Amino acid sequence: MIVYLATNNPHKAEELAPLLPGVELRLPRDAGIEFDPEEDGADFLANSLIKARVLHALVRAPVLADDSGLCVDALGGEPGIRSARYGQVEGGPKLEAADRNRLLLEAVRGAADRACRFVCCLTLVRSDDRFFAVQETCEGVLLEAPRGSGGFGYDPIVYLPELGRSVAELTMEEKSRVSHRGRAARRMAALLVDLIAAP
Repeated sequence: MIVYLATNNPHKAEELAPLLPGVELRLPRDAGIEFDPEEDGADFLANSLIKARVLHALVRAPVLADDSGLCVDALGGEPGIRSARYGQVEGGPKLEAADRNRLLLEAVRGAADRACRFVCCLTLVRSDDRFFAVQETCEGVLLEAPRGSGGFGYDPIVYLPELGRSVAELTMEEKSRVSHRGRAARRMAALLVDLIAAP
């Protein structure tokens, strides 16, 4: 089954592909599409659905969208749905991941509560009025400084107490097992098995 992934981020495709057996993931660029929808939803589900529906209207094929981010308790859930744009000046370019991480750690400097969680909402659109969505989390604690060289985004600054390492210190297999995206993808994979058998 060919499914278009509503993102320009190849890292997301790399993480999701092994978790979705029987699915060939394609990016918008594979169809010659410049993809940059306005993500103005109020939560992860809304933004995931916006992306999926915009791309579905262009490719008229099954589309999977991922909207994810990091929610920090001490910041009232921020950066949340603005995780990829955190610290961005209006109309300016997005910050590099290392700069976003540095800015976020500065914002929580001295905070006693460093609890945080990654959130991932996956939405599969099959037709204009038919979609399936799952949302999962990965609970962690903000570090004082980045650790590890794997992963991407906020991975180096999120520590997983049960594993004793940051997300950026995990192998790809470990990350797939415990991450928000991995958990959501396994639930979506179960739906896709049914859909492939009886679309």
